[in-house]
Amino acid sequence: MPQASRIHPNPSSRAVHCVLRIAAAVAFVASAGAAHAQDWILNAAASKLTYQSVKKNTVVETNSIRNISGTLTEDGQAKVVFDLDSVDTGIDLRNVRMRFLFFETFKFPKAEVTAKVDPAAFADLPSKRRMTSKLPFVLNLHGVDKSLEANVVVTMITDDMVSVASESPVAVNVADFGLLPNIEKLQTAANVTNIVPTASVSFDFVFNAEGTVAPVAVAAVAPAADVGPVVTDASKVSFSNDECVNRFEVISRTGAIYFRTASAQLNAASKPLLDAVVDVVGKCPDLKIEISGHTDSDGADESNQRLSERRARAVAEAIVAGGIPDAQLTVAGYGEARPVAPNDTGKNKALNRRIEFQVVKSIN
Repeated sequence: MPQASRIHPNPSSRAVHCVLRIAAAVAFVASAGAAHAQDWILNAAASKLTYQSVKKNTVVETNSIRNISGTLTEDGQAKVVFDLDSVDTGIDLRNVRMRFLFFETFKFPKAEVTAKVDPAAFADLPSKRRMTSKLPFVLNLHGVDKSLEANVVVTMITDDMVSVASESPVAVNVADFGLLPNIEKLQTAANVTNIVPTASVSFDFVFNAEGTVAPVAVAAVAPAADVGPVVTDASKVSFSNDECVNRFEVISRTGAIYFRTASAQLNAASKPLLDAVVDVVGKCPDLKIEISGHTDSDGADESNQRLSERRARAVAEAIVAGGIPDAQLTVAGYGEARPVAPNDTGKNKALNRRIEFQVVKSIN
């Protein structure tokens, strides 16, 4: 059983579910278009997905997933993909927490909705211009497939443009996707309490008939500043110092670096996060990063000190093997001297066995 290096545990699982439902909505719109026997493409610049979460029992926050793509084929096969690295809370640190701690995008970067739409069900859309319906769909999130259903309103804006919107907010339960432990991580990292494990998702997806241009319709649904695709870390060449600090602080809380018991041998399950660390360090070339190892209190102090040093060094070697200059890294072991939880339960001891990353100085 691999030991997880602890990475200390705002609200967002709802977002994923919302995304799913929105995808379903998209499928609906596509089905409307299917009546015309043509393929439909999601207009990402005019489409919107938002989700509301509640913390401290009463504080409501509204966030969104910005980078969305989707298609609906003429035979009714619908697919919508959500880039979870494009979660937008309006604050960089919160975005990073949602990505690394909640969605764990280093392992599960996308959410996907698939649906089969019956084109005949929307045969009257060209004349009615607006219809409501239920759409069964499958949402893949965090490695889990779940069958769901959404209530949507489908509106023909023009003959070549269709909107699929939620008729009412959709409630999403994070437990369905194994995300409850990640809410604990968010609460610890943000120092908040009582994040409600259910989210309310709303969406408005706009589809265009493939190969068509509708300038008038586009103007009618001109996107606001908070609608449409955004730049994500993957396309950035470098990070600001604050962005670097945010990412290392949050990565240190993921608990996704694993070792064999009482060993400094990295488990293969650590690779996704280590790849993400290599990417972040590479985009912070002017900063020196300390990699520190920590243990629980089981065993002798001296043995724990040596083990923490060996584990930190093993992580540093893996990062250097990924192409990062050795001069950009420094290694430290703190043994059991810096616990983040009492060493009184198995869960707390697992939190204390961890690898942390910290900016220690500027190289220049």
